[in-house]
Amino acid sequence: MWESKRAAAVPGSVFALMDAAKGRARAAGLSVIDLSIGSSDQAPPETVLDELRAATRDPDTYRYPLFSDTALLRTAATRYLDRRFGIKLNPDTEVLPLIGAQEGLAHLLMAVTDPGDILLLPDPGYPPYLGAAAVAGLNPVPLPLHAERGFLPDLDAIPATLQPRALLLNYPNNPTSAVADQAFFQRAADWARQRGALLIHDHPYAELTFGDYRAPSALEAGTAGVVELHSLSKTHHMGGFRVGFAAGDAAAIAALTRVKGAVDFHPYLGIQRAAARALDLPDEVGRAGAATFQARRDALVPALRELGWQVAMPQASMYAWAQVPGLTDSVTFAVRAAEQTGVAVSPGRAFGARGEGFVRFALVQPPEVLRQAAQRLATVTVT
Repeated sequence: MWESKRAAAVPGSVFALMDAAKGRARAAGLSVIDLSIGSSDQAPPETVLDELRAATRDPDTYRYPLFSDTALLRTAATRYLDRRFGIKLNPDTEVLPLIGAQEGLAHLLMAVTDPGDILLLPDPGYPPYLGAAAVAGLNPVPLPLHAERGFLPDLDAIPATLQPRALLLNYPNNPTSAVADQAFFQRAADWARQRGALLIHDHPYAELTFGDYRAPSALEAGTAGVVELHSLSKTHHMGGFRVGFAAGDAAAIAALTRVKGAVDFHPYLGIQRAAARALDLPDEVGRAGAATFQARRDALVPALRELGWQVAMPQASMYAWAQVPGLTDSVTFAVRAAEQTGVAVSPGRAFGARGEGFVRFALVQPPEVLRQAAQRLATVTVT
């Protein structure tokens, strides 16, 4: 009776099925290895936690935080972007703190689009993208990502008659772990400007890169018509803190500020102080976390390949995207794997139609546990 059209348009979650399957595995006495959720199992740097602890003893942090109170975090974000990507932004007009990038995207879409507008978004892609589009009343048009193109979209194949309001990208990518170089972002920004679309880049894995690879920023292609969303959930292991920031086009940031001002306040001041401290830490601190995920990648990928699965060696992110030969129903396979072996993975179909045939592993367990998970999965029938 009370469900709106927007709420009804939000897709159901396959992950509820996985949660139930994990529950049945535990009830059957199986030890569960949960690789289905991309939540970092590492702790934030101790100095970041010290900043938060000190803030909880400061009565000035207990009040509602106003925009002027976000200056510390906005300035720290601009320093980070300058140091890391060589991007110089105005902290007063081109940066805004977020209560996590997922919240930020939902509010950004409401701020820069109107109901019925077209949003180009990746397929496969992060499931909440579709939910955010539904809440904003948008017309989502999937942008196919194919393995043979390195899971990069073919922008030239988009019909000239299609006039999107926004183009949403995400590299390093969830779920595929694909990466993009600066030249790709330049092409994407130029394409979006020519079409009159806002390029939105979701960039939560900016520092989770391996070896010599360093992820670029879409803002290196210029801030006009580009907004990038950053999160401290993965890079600084602060998922539960719910903090990040948006940066880029001043007009889009102003619209986002207006919408957010109508529906929420800013993050708790203590969390803002902790986040600012995290962003100011030397780069090698973040690289230490990336090294942990790299070691896990190096354990899991060869073990999956021994099963005959096709798995690219990720250059970044905290995932492995595995194509299982003969797999036609990834949801049934993932549920069966959890119930029979206690290993929980994410079915590719949860990320879109073009995710079918794949499963996603989150690298949130030590190497020896990941190898054990692969051994267990060898007993699961594909069909």
